[in-house]
Amino acid sequence: MARTRLDEASGLTVADVTHSRFSAFPATATVAEVRAWFDASGSHKVALLADDGRYLGCLVPEDLADAEDEAELAAARARPGQTVSPGDPAKRGEELALSSGTLRAPVVDADGTLVGVVAVTEDLQGFCGTGGTGGC
Repeated sequence: MARTRLDEASGLTVADVTHSRFSAFPATATVAEVRAWFDASGSHKVALLADDGRYLGCLVPEDLADAEDEAELAAARARPGQTVSPGDPAKRGEELALSSGTLRAPVVDADGTLVGVVAVTEDLQGFCGTGGTGGC
């Protein structure tokens, strides 16, 4: 099955286009751990942090650029940023992902639980991790 194209997402919700696989760091993650994750893949654009499933915030590599202490908790540098809800229109997820500078938007439910991420492909044509595709 092909990934969901942006121009075919009319009528879909954020839940329909949420990436099928995502990872989140716990509140105890260190700067070193998050840096290593960013370095492991070019598709790692934003690190999501959660405490017992509840969204804490996100980081981009630049947030860690001046961190000298590798053991520092990364959560101290996290920023809440904007999020979308699973029931929002897919277009809202697309717009937030495109405006973020990372092509990613955290998906958080009404209780504050991190449920995923909306991710737009580098070619700006589709949603990553949808339609049975894993990566971006």
